[in-house]
Amino acid sequence: MTAGDFENRNAARWAEYERLINAMERGAPIEGVDKLPQHFRELCLDFSLAKARMYGVRMSERLNELVIRGYKLIYRSRRSGWEAVARMAFVTFPATVRKEWRLFWLCSAVFWIPFLLLVWAGKHDLTWIQSILGSDGMASLEQMYGPGGAVSHGRPGTGSDFAMFCFYINHNIGIDFRIFAGGVLAGVGTLFYLLFNGVYLGAAAGYCNAVCDPGLFWSFVVGHSSFELTGMVIAGMAGMRMGLSLLWPGRLPRKRALVEGTKRAMPLIYGAAVMTAFAAIFEGFWSAQPLPHAVKYSVGAVLWLLHVVYFLFAGRRAADAA
Repeated sequence: MTAGDFENRNAARWAEYERLINAMERGAPIEGVDKLPQHFRELCLDFSLAKARMYGVRMSERLNELVIRGYKLIYRSRRSGWEAVARMAFVTFPATVRKEWRLFWLCSAVFWIPFLLLVWAGKHDLTWIQSILGSDGMASLEQMYGPGGAVSHGRPGTGSDFAMFCFYINHNIGIDFRIFAGGVLAGVGTLFYLLFNGVYLGAAAGYCNAVCDPGLFWSFVVGHSSFELTGMVIAGMAGMRMGLSLLWPGRLPRKRALVEGTKRAMPLIYGAAVMTAFAAIFEGFWSAQPLPHAVKYSVGAVLWLLHVVYFLFAGRRAADAA
């Protein structure tokens, strides 16, 4: 086979490959992008044959350039750790939450319905709340959030703030880990821990709203609540994704299905862990600061709004292009 015959036989495939990489380098959405790895392997073989058969410098240089450009596109996620982190934060994580919207609403309902019911119950009948919290729980809440409670004095000294940050990050990550790990029990453990936290936190909020100083309590929790509670729900989504892979493994063995389900859940649990860390930062260094309630409410409202905008719109263009 001559160099001309070789080029004519493969020209259409090379042109299709070049069209794909040109579009991907511009960031434009394009059909057939899933065939790029196959075209890349075929082009590598063509390049090897062209060199081995000495079809000329012009053809070898062209194929070599196309191979390099394709390699950079296929393996670009391995070039920069910071690039991968940024893509996870602004594309992969919010896109995965939107993709798993059914699990989001399921986990939100399991947590928020009992929470809101118990907050409402605090205004009408404290019997259920008292039985949930117990005498020690009620005394602790009154000490923290009662009129002139401990939270109203702030935490003077950076060391104290840092100690509380360490406490909160250990406590909150422990909760999220139990919610996620409960997915191994076919999702039952995840639902139990979400329900338990919804009931207990709702009882605490209802009691503070009825018996303690509501302004003191809500101004303390509003700053970090968007990170902490949304992160808890997303940890539940990760656990349920893992649990559902056991319930419905499809054609895979359950062990393999569990591995695949865990892989799908990893962006969710990574994101939940980061959100929980931010919650601990706010709770340790911001929430107890002796600032006007209006300032804390404003900051909390802005953070909740930013969460809504982030999960609705972040990474949409990049995810659609991919």
